[in-house]
Amino acid sequence: MAWLRTVFVAGFLAAPALAQEEPEPPMNYERLGRILFALDDAAQPVGRGFQLTISGVPVLVVTDPAADRMRAMVPLRPAEGLTAEELMRMMQANFDTALDARYAVAKGQLWAVFIHPLSPLEKDQLISSLGQTVNIARTYGTLYTGGAMQFGGGDSPGIQRQLIEELLEKGEEI
Repeated sequence: MAWLRTVFVAGFLAAPALAQEEPEPPMNYERLGRILFALDDAAQPVGRGFQLTISGVPVLVVTDPAADRMRAMVPLRPAEGLTAEELMRMMQANFDTALDARYAVAKGQLWAVFIHPLSPLEKDQLISSLGQTVNIARTYGTLYTGGAMQFGGGDSPGIQRQLIEELLEKGEEI
């Protein structure tokens, strides 16, 4: 039972530090725009969303304030001609390596996407998820990974994690 007391005391001592953190304001179109423009000063408002480029990859971010939803999307290729093996590999990646981003098919197009409720979305969560979406777009057909967490060795995890770190660093100025 000593371990239980240790956990309780540690949690009790950490509570004041956690309580001092100021909660982020709800995400909305304007705040989302400020964050996106910090990531790409050439970003453009388009309707209820934005077009921007992250690490050379064009990204479309759309919002639906009435439904309290947002979506970041990268077009990959026409969906026509996708093989059963490719679809299976993308579904496997959606389960374990794509993380917060996903592969999806809509309107005859294969997309890398991140979909989330708008108002509870936090700045670092948005930035990390944009990096993951770009990473699954860049690794389509090879690693199929969001790059934030990955099992195994090699150079790929560090290279993919680098984009997310760069974006988080840019976001710290906000």
